[in-house]
Amino acid sequence: MREFSLPALYEVPADGNLADIVRRNAAQHPDVAVIARKVGGTWQDVTSTTFLTEVRAAAKGMIAAGVQPGDRVALMSRTRYEWTLLDFAIWSAGAVTVPVYETSSAEQVAWILSDSGVTACFVELDAHAATVESVRDRLPGLKNLWQIEAGGLDELNRLGKGVTDETVDERSSVAKADDPATIVYTSGTTGRPKGCVLTHRSFFAECGNVVERLRPLFRTGECSVLLFLPLAHVFGRMVQIAPMVAPIKLGLVPDIKNLTEELASFRPTLILGVPRVFEKVYNSARAKAQADGKGKIFDKAADAAIAYSQALDTPAGPPVGLKIKHKVFDKLVYGKLRTVLGGRGEYAISGGAPLGERLGHFFRGIGFSVLEGYGLTESCAATAFNPWDRQKIGTVGQPLPGSVVRIADDGEVLLHGEHLFKEYWNNPAATAEALADGWFHTGDIGTLDEDGYLRITGRKKEILVTAGGKNVAPAVIEDRIRAHALVAECMVVGDGRPFVGALVTIDEDFLGRWCAEHGKPEGSTAASLSQDPDLLAAIQTAVDDGNAAVSKAESVRKFRVLPAQFSEESGHLTPSLKLKRNVVAKDYAHEIEAIYAK
Repeated sequence: MREFSLPALYEVPADGNLADIVRRNAAQHPDVAVIARKVGGTWQDVTSTTFLTEVRAAAKGMIAAGVQPGDRVALMSRTRYEWTLLDFAIWSAGAVTVPVYETSSAEQVAWILSDSGVTACFVELDAHAATVESVRDRLPGLKNLWQIEAGGLDELNRLGKGVTDETVDERSSVAKADDPATIVYTSGTTGRPKGCVLTHRSFFAECGNVVERLRPLFRTGECSVLLFLPLAHVFGRMVQIAPMVAPIKLGLVPDIKNLTEELASFRPTLILGVPRVFEKVYNSARAKAQADGKGKIFDKAADAAIAYSQALDTPAGPPVGLKIKHKVFDKLVYGKLRTVLGGRGEYAISGGAPLGERLGHFFRGIGFSVLEGYGLTESCAATAFNPWDRQKIGTVGQPLPGSVVRIADDGEVLLHGEHLFKEYWNNPAATAEALADGWFHTGDIGTLDEDGYLRITGRKKEILVTAGGKNVAPAVIEDRIRAHALVAECMVVGDGRPFVGALVTIDEDFLGRWCAEHGKPEGSTAASLSQDPDLLAAIQTAVDDGNAAVSKAESVRKFRVLPAQFSEESGHLTPSLKLKRNVVAKDYAHEIEAIYAK
């Protein structure tokens, strides 16, 4: 058993709540732009004073409509300015936010809203309102339904005209640090999602310590963050609250479809995303270079960036020749890539899934360090992350200051700290199982080095045992295979089988370009090319790269290319893009059998 901890850098308020942040910012930084909204395609800054006024107005409307302290209020919307406004308004009304993914099915919405017992609900679009209405007969406690795109905030403003600022301030002081701030329903790779109760203390301990440990990245009046993650996910929620704690400017966009343009217009100094975002940036840049006839230059520049970053971890540092080469490529390639990322930032924080070491070295080598972290809904997002000044690529960093990470005798990662969740809503049995002996049992397998840096090597429940008795952690090889531009998803199989195999889906964004470069018919699909020798050879290179990271007994010997991508709509991915392994195994049982056919 091994454990590591760091002292807290932030003192959690004894009896405060998250609504206090908005009032504090208005009092201490009245003219600082704490958030930006897009109006007619143009970013408009909102000062802390203006934001407080708008939060109070929305809270007044909720109070006038009968929302009581402790009531659960659902919020179903894409990432946008109004999401953050309403989140803080719900807290200012003394209520508890229940986020709902805007892609949720009617059945999922019915479960989350009924289990949490919401009394009011905000939705964004007509489709969202229709989904809630379709299950309203199963929601006897739901009294109010407001739609953002149908004048919901204007209605709140009208309702609250008779409510005073003093009334709101009194109401916003009702909740204490250990009271629930939000109930976040876990994505649920198996079974129904559980409602994870996160307190105001959880977020203060999480966001306050993240900001203080990464203070150079959170300089008030200088730094900014662009949020494009779903706010129904706890990582997105942390990205929303931490800038307010700092405070620095926060911009919000609904998705990553036009991310390059959004980065260019907002020009953030800090980006927080998931590995797929950084994989797309790399793969898109490489594909564009190849299309422009500069593929060889890009590949040489990438190799130089990786070598340069790796040399930074050696006592002697990069040799003179590599420094010269790096400087040349900085003008030819790296500077352009940093411009694509907004042109002002030097750091990003990545979480939600593992980031490959090669990609980590590539980005640090071009002068844009991606600091990898690790966390769960139950740990209020990051429970470990790489510090800006002591990055160790290949790890998920050191524990959140003020918390403890322990590796149990069986390799499971255990956590302790103020940032942890309080309980699973209405589920004492699951709570007792997860919070045994004062420690949260993550279900993840990992190791701690002598400096307290954590490596995650797999999931306890996902460990495969081959017919030969070999334990295989799928995550290690899956992450390496998925790093290939053509690969969208990869799922390793082999439990009880004679060897390890894999199911692979093709990234539709890159398939067309690959087809054009390799003389395949226009309009070709993954289904039509599933047995194409050239495509199979390309995927084999990805598999070979993955196999290089594991022993022979753990390596993938055969794979199958599937005809379609996994998606949330198909039921194979959770809203946070995690594989539903049991569903994939059931739906593609014939493909798995084909791997092991004689």
